[in-house]
Amino acid sequence: MLTTRTAVLGAAALAAAATHAAPAVAAWALPRRLLMPGLAGVGRPDHVALTFDDGPDPTSTPVILDVLARAGVRATFFLVGANVAANPGLAAEIAAAGHELAVHGLRHRLLLKYPPGRTHRDLAYAKALVANAAGVAPRWFRPPFGVLSTGAAVAVRRLGMRTVLWSAWGRDWTATATGESVADLVGRDLRGGGTVLLHDTASDTAAPESWRATVDAVPRVLDLCAARGWTVGPLRDHGLRGEVPAPRALAAFA
Repeated sequence: MLTTRTAVLGAAALAAAATHAAPAVAAWALPRRLLMPGLAGVGRPDHVALTFDDGPDPTSTPVILDVLARAGVRATFFLVGANVAANPGLAAEIAAAGHELAVHGLRHRLLLKYPPGRTHRDLAYAKALVANAAGVAPRWFRPPFGVLSTGAAVAVRRLGMRTVLWSAWGRDWTATATGESVADLVGRDLRGGGTVLLHDTASDTAAPESWRATVDAVPRVLDLCAARGWTVGPLRDHGLRGEVPAPRALAAFA
């Protein structure tokens, strides 16, 4: 009897864990692009959304802002709430420059580690911090590492935000990244309507000084887009396709 009960409880715990982690499959590029284009950030075919994660960082973010200002380009910055709390003036400066602010969690931590209640509280606080800096409520959310839990998916909907990942990235947080390697990787997967992920780097998962590769890569990526006839801008101008699947629908991909 005890063995049977233990087995049932163990199976229930495994099922609960699987449900909690089910949306994490959206981090896989191929099913995301093919089956969840809205989640992958697929928008207007003549437009590319340029996005930056993990800031604001007092060393690297101002340099990225300067590069974008000289190019006359606006982007979406997915900010970590704790970094906004540490650098509120810089977060406000990003918004004042015409860029769009979005939420990248309260801390750069894997959301699968946290129960739903904790996740909701953290994301609500992060949203409030970003809203205060931007002067408007943020519309977009991107989970750290691109890994979404069911608790996060539910919280994001209740908080009136929409989850957006990416369709092309440059692995610009690595120690071996260069401006050329980052731009080449972005170009390999980028299509019209795509969303580009780069980093203005304040995460402890990024290699020191890796942001310098990003600074060098941005003009290259912008030149690539111009050569292909695509305009570049923030997610607010991107015309994202479709709705992001509800948490139950996301679980079907697990």
